[in-house]
Order: sequence, then C-alpha cells, then structure tokens
Amino acid sequence: MGASNHHVNLHVSKFEAPAKLKTLSFALIAIGLLTFVIGLMKNQDRLWTSYLVSYFYFSCLALSGLFWIVINNVAKAGWSVSIRRYAEATTSFLPAILIGGLVLLVGFKHLYPWANPEVVAANPVIAAKTGYLNMGGFVIRLFIFAVGCMIFRHVIVGNSLKQDKSGDESLTTKSVAPSVGFIVFYALMFSLFCVDLLMSLLPTWYSTIFGIYGFSGMFQAGMAFLAIVIVLMRRSGLVKGYVTEEHQHDVVKYLKGFSIFWAYIAFSQFMLIWYANIPEETEYYIARAQGGWMSISMALLIFRFVVPFLALLPRGMKRNDNNVLLISVLVLVMQYVDIYWMVYPNFFDGHVTFGFWEIGIFAGFAGAFLLTIMSFWSKHSLVPLKDPRMHEALNHHVAY
Repeated sequence: MGASNHHVNLHVSKFEAPAKLKTLSFALIAIGLLTFVIGLMKNQDRLWTSYLVSYFYFSCLALSGLFWIVINNVAKAGWSVSIRRYAEATTSFLPAILIGGLVLLVGFKHLYPWANPEVVAANPVIAAKTGYLNMGGFVIRLFIFAVGCMIFRHVIVGNSLKQDKSGDESLTTKSVAPSVGFIVFYALMFSLFCVDLLMSLLPTWYSTIFGIYGFSGMFQAGMAFLAIVIVLMRRSGLVKGYVTEEHQHDVVKYLKGFSIFWAYIAFSQFMLIWYANIPEETEYYIARAQGGWMSISMALLIFRFVVPFLALLPRGMKRNDNNVLLISVLVLVMQYVDIYWMVYPNFFDGHVTFGFWEIGIFAGFAGAFLLTIMSFWSKHSLVPLKDPRMHEALNHHVAY
C-alpha cells in the first residue's frame, strides 16, 4: 500500500554539469597546481605535509564509496539501489590514489624519517623496523592497494554500468563474490595504507588499532558526503520518486553510527596508551596535548563525536535537510582536521600552523574530485534503472 506514494511521478533526468561548477573545478585545480609549483621552489616542508593531508583525505572519500557499495552488495540490501550511483561516482577518483602516490614519492624524504639513512643509523628502534619500513616495501604496498582497488572497482562498478545497457539481472549476483573479496583485501591493505602514510611519520611510535581508527574516520566522512549528495539530488528534482527521505534517513543512520564508532576507537587507542604509560607509546599523545594542539584534540572530540551524535539522534533530525547538510559539512571539516592532527604535530612542535599551502593544495584536490564526479554522472544514468531490486528501493520505508 505504501508503495503507491513512490510510484507517482517517477522521473530521472540526465545530469548536465553546470558551467559555473565546471569553471570552479578548473579554477581550483589551477590554484592547486600553482601552489604545488611554488611550494617546490619555496617551501617543500609545508608543501609535502599539506599534500599528504589532502591526498589521504580525498583517497578516503573515493574508497568509502566503493566500501559502501560492496557491503550493500554482500548484504543484498535492495533499499540502497536507487542511491548507489552517488557512491559509484566517488570511486571514479580511485586512480588518483596511484597517481597521487607516485607524486608523493618525490617528497618522500621530507616526510618520513625512516627514509633517511642517518636517522635510521642513529636510532636502534627505527633501525629494527626497516624490514617493513623501507622505500621498496612502501612502493609495493601502495601499488598493490591502488591497483587492487581499481581492479575491484572495474569489476563491481563495471557490472552495475553494464546492467544499465543490457538489463542482465545476473550481473547483480555476479557482483557479490568480488564484493566479498574486496572486503577481505581492503581490511588488510587499507590498514597498511594508514600505517605507511600516517603512522610511520613517527616511526618510533605504534598503535595496533591505527588502521581501524583510519577506517572509522574514512567511513564516517564518506557517509557525510553521501548524505550531502542525497539532499542535493532530492532538491534538484533530477531523480523524482527514486531518492526519498527514507534513503536519506538510513544513510544518516550510518553517519551517526560511525560517529559513535570513531569515538569508541579513538578512546580505546588513547585509554590503553594512557593507562600503560609506556614512554614510546605516550610520545604521540604528549605532542598533541601541548600548545595549540590540545585545543584541536578537544575540538575533535566535541565536533567529530558529541555534536553529530546529539544532532542526529532524534528521528526528525535525520530527515531535516538543513540539519543533515550542516552536520555532514561539519563531519567533512573534522575529517580534514583529524588527518591534519595526525600529520602536523610530527613536524611542528607545540604550535599550530595553517595557511596558504594547506588551502591551495586542498583546492587542487577538491577541484579534481569534483570534476571526476561530475564527469561520471554526466556519462551515466543517475539511477541504475535496470537493477532487479529497484522495487525494494522504491518501496523502502524506515520503521525506526
């Protein structure tokens, strides 16, 4: 009976990228490239720290889209079908993980102490880790992760796009096995990705749940981005009847859930290190409890967990477009702050530094990310109309 509301005025329009948005994307890319060139000549230390933060940030947004697709494939979650294309769009940025990673190798020695033979020779703790922390291993792991993600994306998203043309229903079931494979691959390789890029900036320190910490932030930010796209798509009228507040409600439940999960992992990591009080473990948090870093540490707790949790707790607030947009933007900002908080205290003791370099490099990545998403949407239908589970998505009602 409830289905009838959704079947009135079903309509999907073709996405045409607004000229102003295209222009903005190219302008942002130009700003990023200019900042990068100036940084190479003037200030390589700030260039590479800001590059690493933005590179990891947008890699996470691309990866979260693919992870969200595969968990819905494995769960056979038909409700998600009509909004799947928005997550698929973010995966079009995945090749940037490989390209951006190759660029990162240029500034390798500016970032990673273990890449410097003098530092390794002077520190027996770092020297003991060179079996893992070495240039060759870093490059191989990054290559396996980036190429692996692109292969899985080619198969899984490829099946979805093929179905648009052929209507072959078997493609839906054919995506389940590679989705299971990706979860196994991702569990290991994303952990190593986090360890290599971020944890090894301070090679004397370690955390056994650092990869899970990175994952929780990645997925929370990914759900925030997906929630924003859903609200904007609903408002645009491009997908009438296919994307409803019911879909928005469930995505925002993911967002709230992962706000709690992020806080749980962050607290677990901190509490165990604080309680044990071992010098080689506490150095990480001591650096982030001094000077301006303490206020950023507290801001993460408040604005990445407390505010999103309380603001998204009532049922009505998950369906309030303005509230969802506001909290989602806040979460995306705090994801940047979180990565910044993981990177910068390793280089700038006690004082917080932020300005031209960080903004310029972020602008370049943002422009490229925006352009790839718009390009994907303009080439493909905004809704996978021939998916056999579309009726589940159209008849989706959230009971709680």
